[in-house]
Amino acid sequence: MKKILIFAMSVSVLISGCAKINTKHNWGYSGAEAPSKWAQLSPENFACNGKNQSPINLTSYIKSELEPIKFNYQASGGENLVNNGHTLQINYAAGSSITVDQQEFKLLQFHFHAPSENHINGTSYPLEAHFVHADSNGNLAVIAVMYKEGKENKGLKQAWKNIPKHKGEQHKFSKLITAQDFLPANKKYYRFNGSLTTPPCSEGVRWLVMKTIETASQQQINAFKQILHEPNNRPLQPLNARPVLQ
Repeated sequence: MKKILIFAMSVSVLISGCAKINTKHNWGYSGAEAPSKWAQLSPENFACNGKNQSPINLTSYIKSELEPIKFNYQASGGENLVNNGHTLQINYAAGSSITVDQQEFKLLQFHFHAPSENHINGTSYPLEAHFVHADSNGNLAVIAVMYKEGKENKGLKQAWKNIPKHKGEQHKFSKLITAQDFLPANKKYYRFNGSLTTPPCSEGVRWLVMKTIETASQQQINAFKQILHEPNNRPLQPLNARPVLQ
């Protein structure tokens, strides 16, 4: 019952665009609110000390016949860009989804971490995007995309035109953002079971990490980093014998 409640609260948090589970307990990435202290900040964060936590270093893959992810994203669904103090988050209009394991997961929002939270074969990337989805029962699926420094990214070019500089501010797009502009054309992926990478660190999350690395310009990456003033990546968590499929 407690796990179901946490999932429901997690989805509520993701939909609202707020990055924290409640107003009583703040969290962050350094000092007394650092990731190593998250489980101590609130009883609701008990899962932060769990055995199936994210992010991880993806390596030692098990070959598997992973079914293609079925994308049903609206051409233009990104409504606004929110600075919630922990990341920049693009909230997506209802009606977009993916299908995994014959289950439909609705796209709620996507946000960014710098540097990347997950590593691939020991490599950290300067930027990572998380596309957060939920099914009707509150189960979560996250698509992760890594970005290396290089050619300007089409999606970020549109999104970063008017970045909200302060916590709590948001910018409504005059032209709606297209999620596909942030994804690679090749949708082959790695898969593992993990958790949210922010409190309450709920486990049971399907992680789908794109194999193809996208690019973003140095200017685009720096624009994000300058807003947050400090890295917003949770440290790597123990794999604990979990399989990473490819």
